[in-house]
Amino acid sequence: MLTRSIHPAGRKVNGQTLPHIKLRPASGWQALNLAQVWQFRDLALAFAGRDIKLRYRQTFLGIAWVIFQPLMAAGIFSFVFGRIAKLDTNFIFSYVGMLGWNVFSTTLTKSSGCLVQNAGLISKVFFPRLILPVSVVFSTLVDFVIAFMMLFVMAFFYRIHPATELLLMPVWIVLLLALATGFGLFTSALMVSYRDVQYILPVLTQFLLFASPIGYSVAEVPLRYRNLYDLNPLVGLLEGFRWSLLGGSMPDWTSVGYSAGVTVFVLVGGAFAFKKMERQFADVI
Repeated sequence: MLTRSIHPAGRKVNGQTLPHIKLRPASGWQALNLAQVWQFRDLALAFAGRDIKLRYRQTFLGIAWVIFQPLMAAGIFSFVFGRIAKLDTNFIFSYVGMLGWNVFSTTLTKSSGCLVQNAGLISKVFFPRLILPVSVVFSTLVDFVIAFMMLFVMAFFYRIHPATELLLMPVWIVLLLALATGFGLFTSALMVSYRDVQYILPVLTQFLLFASPIGYSVAEVPLRYRNLYDLNPLVGLLEGFRWSLLGGSMPDWTSVGYSAGVTVFVLVGGAFAFKKMERQFADVI
């Protein structure tokens, strides 16, 4: 986005003094220009639809992979942590953890590579670049809704009944999406100049997978490691997400507050970093 400033002291043409106009990039909150992103919301939905169609094209099971992936992961987690490590966990416990994790990891992974994957559009067509990482959120929500339907079938067999905690589930989803989007905005902008990010990110994501309460609960973490473990902002969010769906003991609200604060900081910081580096996208990509 550009701002225009007019200075009266300009050059003279036919005896008249023309104003001197300077165009310069906007700064601060004005640089985000969320109103412009809203004006291009149809484009964001189009990008999301394209992403869903291309992802499962020429696959035998198609979009059914959205269900099979967390099912297989939950089976592995429940076997490793429940049968081998002898922790207090089961299949549906791990499946719910995978649902929350997939909301975060899918958004982060796809938003991180969205600029590089659309290099041709960025270098030739004008549109708010913020549209690309934002469109990832819509496709992630479609995947989540499909996988969430399977949970209703599992809840019947495990005799789990919805409670009032379920009303807070949208809050956890929004926080997980916001945290992933904040990181994704920064990593996507950074990947334009440094392609090393695409090799480092999967390693960090894999580390977070095991450093988050997905196949096990926070109560299983030894107390001597809890202070370090709780630095992971996903801890409070995933525990709250599981509590909303399965009930049980309430999450640590101090940890939840910390996670929410980190999420806001990461989202705002990622947005400003994205807009600051956006000026170089077309030249570098």
